[in-house]
Amino acid sequence: MTTLSQNANLKEINAYKKKINWGDVSAIYHMISSSLGDLDGILTHGFDSAYKQILNPNTWNLTLLGADKNTDGSLRVNKKPQIILRHEFNDIGYALHCYPAIDGQAVTPHMISQGNCPFNNWLPEKMQILFRINSFIAFAIYCFQSGDDADIALLKYAHYKVEKLIGILSESFEIITVRGYNLAEFYQEIARKNGDILNMDS
Repeated sequence: MTTLSQNANLKEINAYKKKINWGDVSAIYHMISSSLGDLDGILTHGFDSAYKQILNPNTWNLTLLGADKNTDGSLRVNKKPQIILRHEFNDIGYALHCYPAIDGQAVTPHMISQGNCPFNNWLPEKMQILFRINSFIAFAIYCFQSGDDADIALLKYAHYKVEKLIGILSESFEIITVRGYNLAEFYQEIARKNGDILNMDS
């Protein structure tokens, strides 16, 4: 493998990284790669994640959504549950936050058996953060300052993976809005500030 294809998967990017660095992979690269490995399996791994939980129709307020069953027994809703998404960047890294929407407005507190909430029970501490990418800001700054082709490819892969997971959500939910920079826009902001992302006034 002398170069990476535009559609390289995580395994191919990792192999390329090892090849061009003689097997020497930085700790921060490994951390990002591990987080993305978790995202790759978020719908198939055995552990229960907030992302999987909100996609489970059994957590929805089926009465509000006008649910009934198709002839094959599958569930059908007359209207999709409404949510609002937010890209969140902080010292820990990146996270995709989700909020149920009532009348187009985000709901932040607990909602237990509230008839106008699209979920039966909304527990922010368990359901709000759908997934994380640890140390994303540090890795993005590193990529801008001295990243190699594999680092940049991993960054792009992270962006495409998050957008794909949002796309999957859009099949089941009416996403009112997605707030904040996406991963690509955040990296562009780093470049605009010449790596000084902490100086938000420039």
